[in-house]
Amino acid sequence: MRRLRQGALEAVAVEAPEVASELRATATLLAGLPERLRDQQAAFAETGGLHATGLFDPAGELFCLREDVGRHNAMDKVIGWAFGEQRLPLGDAILCVSGRLSFELVQKAAVAGCPIMVAVGAPSSLAVELARDRCVTLCGFVRGGRVNVYSEEWRVVS
Repeated sequence: MRRLRQGALEAVAVEAPEVASELRATATLLAGLPERLRDQQAAFAETGGLHATGLFDPAGELFCLREDVGRHNAMDKVIGWAFGEQRLPLGDAILCVSGRLSFELVQKAAVAGCPIMVAVGAPSSLAVELARDRCVTLCGFVRGGRVNVYSEEWRVVS
């Protein structure tokens, strides 16, 4: 298992440099992002069954939200939008996802240069390892006013 993890981290290291952004955000702002995301999910309100990814500015204003039955597809749509708007790298933005944090979602955020990721659900151990390796601030279980920070804690200020 360790060999697989090391190989996966080596593969992403080639594709994504460390995220060098100096962006910081308050825990209060980060704790409120999932609710802001949910408030804007029109398709979820209709169906109750879609994932979402939102791209927020440092003040917590929503740039872009995309929904899809797949968590990864929703993330791809947001990053595609950012590419089309010439906003890459995302050094001044925060990504928020409606589900759990997988290795692949952290990889996509790192490749896009996003310094902070927030999720309602749990991160996988490999997601945490990759976030630490690529200098992405990873926040999971963000709900009920609480934020668990797994990596690059210095970006989360009081």
